Amino acid sequence: MSAKSSRMVWFDANRVWAAVGVVLIHSTTDFSGRPFPDATVGERVVPVFLRSLGEFSGSEMFFFFSLFLMALRIDRRRPTYREAITTQAERLLVPFAFWTVFYALFRLIKAQAFGYAPQYAETLTQTDTWVAFFLLGKSQYHMHFLPTLFAIFLFYPVMRLAMRYPLLGVSLFATLGAMDHAQAFLWSLDISPLMRDYLVRITKVWGYVGYGLAAFALYSLWRDGLPRGESKLIGRGAFYFASMAYLATMPFFGSALLTGEWGVRTGWDYFGHFLMPLFMFSLFMGRQYADWSPHWSKMARYTFGIYLVHPLLIDLFDIFAFKTGLSGVISPALLVLMRFSVVLPAALGLSKLIERSDLLAWTIGLGVAPWKMRGATAAKG
Repeated sequence: MSAKSSRMVWFDANRVWAAVGVVLIHSTTDFSGRPFPDATVGERVVPVFLRSLGEFSGSEMFFFFSLFLMALRIDRRRPTYREAITTQAERLLVPFAFWTVFYALFRLIKAQAFGYAPQYAETLTQTDTWVAFFLLGKSQYHMHFLPTLFAIFLFYPVMRLAMRYPLLGVSLFATLGAMDHAQAFLWSLDISPLMRDYLVRITKVWGYVGYGLAAFALYSLWRDGLPRGESKLIGRGAFYFASMAYLATMPFFGSALLTGEWGVRTGWDYFGHFLMPLFMFSLFMGRQYADWSPHWSKMARYTFGIYLVHPLLIDLFDIFAFKTGLSGVISPALLVLMRFSVVLPAALGLSKLIERSDLLAWTIGLGVAPWKMRGATAAKG
């Protein structure tokens, strides 16, 4: 293993912790995704606090990983625009189509358990529903990641500016600010919710290009080589800024604790949340010379799978807790702790199981699609 590739273990460790954080985020709410509005303030303390810790990660963190890796691939292979986008389409949109159909149908199970199956089944007969599933990723709450990431990739020639001029990485502050400003206006308009969702997603893609600029800038610095001393300085600075960003989000979580409802992220609360991926990524990069165990890299293979499958396991846990009456006899704190402790290892185990299947491994990025296997076999023959 080369010195530079061995230094990538910090990257894999970051991916593992990010996957843990995403599962924690989605494990800390009630069955409808709310911060237990029917519980007392005291009963909400643990779920809301764990949610705040989980948000050191998030889907934006996975955007950062993917964009950093794209910078690496582009820098090494110099593909044409068409080649780069075609590759990303195969890696993202084909699995996305599979999981979109899967979750659209799988949600019928939870709908049946919680008594709204007829209403949900009716939505599946509408064209607008399926268009939203495939364009916005609305088949499940985490599926927005794949189509949004692909749309961001379309702007990679713009991101390459930051590889040449790393100072452009700080433009993330500006793109997030512009995105917030535009979305505030969109939410004030009296238009259909679905039309608003499309417009908000467009502004989000434009704003999230800032993550690409920041990721390409950090890749440029890492590629050129950061001395051990400078890396430590980056890590220390990132720790401070991450802690400051966490403090900035306290009003959001404080409101959720007191009211039992998720509020709207505004001002520094908003920036604290959306800048956290930059600071956490920089924190791990600052530790690139640490003695990381190779086990991090082995675990990182399954982070994409964990991200994709954990919602189905959360739904199965929730159905069990609801049908058995468990949710009515234990506290919200115990419910979220049990859910997290069950779902995280189960998601890892299911990802490993899928990896062993030649027919399904490609759906979590760990195998070759069956039609490609047949094509390769035919060509070899």
